[in-house]
Amino acid sequence: MPIAVLPERGVVELMGEDAPGDAQAFLQGLVSNDVTEAAPGHALWAELLTPQGKWLADFFVSAEAGRLLLDCERAQAPELVRRLTRFRLRAKVALRDASADFAVLAGWGGAAAPDGAAPDPRLEAAGWRWLAPAGTTGDASAADYDLHRLALGLPDGSRDLEAEASILLEAGFDELHGVSWTKGCYMGQELTARTRYRGLVKRRLVPVGVTGPLPPRGTPILLAGAEVGEMRSGRDGLGLALLRLGALRAPALECGEAVLVPRPAAWMTLPAEG
Repeated sequence: MPIAVLPERGVVELMGEDAPGDAQAFLQGLVSNDVTEAAPGHALWAELLTPQGKWLADFFVSAEAGRLLLDCERAQAPELVRRLTRFRLRAKVALRDASADFAVLAGWGGAAAPDGAAPDPRLEAAGWRWLAPAGTTGDASAADYDLHRLALGLPDGSRDLEAEASILLEAGFDELHGVSWTKGCYMGQELTARTRYRGLVKRRLVPVGVTGPLPPRGTPILLAGAEVGEMRSGRDGLGLALLRLGALRAPALECGEAVLVPRPAAWMTLPAEG
């Protein structure tokens, strides 16, 4: 029942200056999910997009009295604060990189959730996440968690997505509950909706088995000599790869010196074969 500290995760704090709802109202018009659903013990997964609907950052949103906490990539936290501050205008909200105040932990495989933890909103099998006081420790490694999320096919931010280029639906953000189709407008909504309703997704980020040396991120993937995708993150014989739909059921693919076998996750909604 492993619990791991995730040192590459950080926290951005949004604090309402006058009323508890100020931070919520500010973020609601910017991100892909319905921030009003965030509550103590109930986190949600949301994304910040370009006006053209391309990925910039994703994060888990937790709510406490008077503030929101964004569990994000630690290296992205200062830039996320900068980007969000640009949209503040008259909004009565203060933003800061609060990464030094927290340890981000994940538990899975039946590990008991401590007070203050919330289920991972993407998949039940993913376990739970906890924004704990700095210095809190676990009994598993970040590498253990990485293998867990690779096996489930969960994307890991900039390791699997490309800023200002990736489209949410290619990476499963719809099936993984990262997009609300009923909330009001947000930045990048038009392209995201068009991609869904017109069936414009031509590639998917899928788990792959890796035999041979792990290919570096960006290594082209070949099927019968033709390029059909590229490698993203991976570890110990598991990986994620961005593949054209026609390659998802190929028995084997070439990638550098390795052979990849696509293993689409059960939660993925894919076109019918043939």
